[in-house]
Amino acid sequence: MAGAIQPVPFRGSPRPTIGIEWEIALVDKVTRDLSNTASAVFDAVGDLRAHDGTQQVTKELLRNTVELVTGVHETVGGAVEDLRTTMEAVRRAADPLGVDLFCAGTHPFAQWSAQQLTRSPHYDELIERTQWWGRQMLIWGVHVHVGVSHRDKVFPILNSLLLSYPHLLALSSSSPMWSGDDTGYASNRALMFQQLPTAGLPFQFENWRQFEGFVHDQMKTGVFEQLGGMHWDIRPAPKWGTIEIRVCDGLSSRAELASVAALIHCLVVDLEQRLDNGEDLPTLPPWHVQENKWRAARYGLDAIVIVDDASNERLVTDDLMDLLTRLEPTARRLGCADELAAVAEIPRHGASYQRQRRVAAQSQGDLVAVVDSLVRELDQ
Repeated sequence: MAGAIQPVPFRGSPRPTIGIEWEIALVDKVTRDLSNTASAVFDAVGDLRAHDGTQQVTKELLRNTVELVTGVHETVGGAVEDLRTTMEAVRRAADPLGVDLFCAGTHPFAQWSAQQLTRSPHYDELIERTQWWGRQMLIWGVHVHVGVSHRDKVFPILNSLLLSYPHLLALSSSSPMWSGDDTGYASNRALMFQQLPTAGLPFQFENWRQFEGFVHDQMKTGVFEQLGGMHWDIRPAPKWGTIEIRVCDGLSSRAELASVAALIHCLVVDLEQRLDNGEDLPTLPPWHVQENKWRAARYGLDAIVIVDDASNERLVTDDLMDLLTRLEPTARRLGCADELAAVAEIPRHGASYQRQRRVAAQSQGDLVAVVDSLVRELDQ
């Protein structure tokens, strides 16, 4: 029948694997402004591949950015070690070009209008469609893929993950500044990115069939031509058999990335296990999910978040500590107990947005000093 809804095959993952994508910015060693030298870095790095053939250094929308990509791993530790060796290769390529590496959700003072675009049919179409908002996307994030065994589990898990959305955003918030100004937000990136027409919070479908109907409608009306054009904060990745969590701002150090990735890995695996045990997973109404996203973006670790469908609220860090305790057995099974425990250190030492503001205050507003501190953190 013409116009029939086509199936969206989900590959499925027999094990709860993990893969990480880490967007890294290039900055000039002297001025600390962004450097549009990604092409030269790619040429120097060459075709770097993971153990499973995954291309480990890839292009992004802007020519001031490289993305580090892991292969498929069983543990967070393996994925982070993969990233470490890839970053060393990128750093060796960038150094002779007078370029350092840093990661945060935004750059403290760079101007979007000075950035050069990577030319490709996909990126050209994105900018043609989104215009000013598309050109504004001077932002960096971390994406974590976790393997899920069957498509019928995807949306129950995805919908329940939204309860932990504000925890992940608050922990990773690293974009308080934009074009030289403090925005007053912990994560300006999260709210900027949702301005794109296919970005932002996911729809809470009841099952995979509803999702297939959505994909049909979007493709028929030209909203996107491939699933990669769906830029949700949490989305299915059918080709890989994963759920891809894209909530986080750019994380400024390997240790911080490892701890947040461990939290994500444990969350997904715990939810799948609860499904297998016959449990109905908890969810939040979309209006509460939306409010929690805004509160975490605005207030970071000081956010009071809505924790259940009865509209009860808690300080996000209080709820986080209970969550970490509950996930300890899962972390032990996944071999990431140390990384998960380190999540508790982020509120104690300050998330990146707090550390950046501290450096700015101590240097009388010198935002070059903020970039210096981010470069040092990525070196650690």
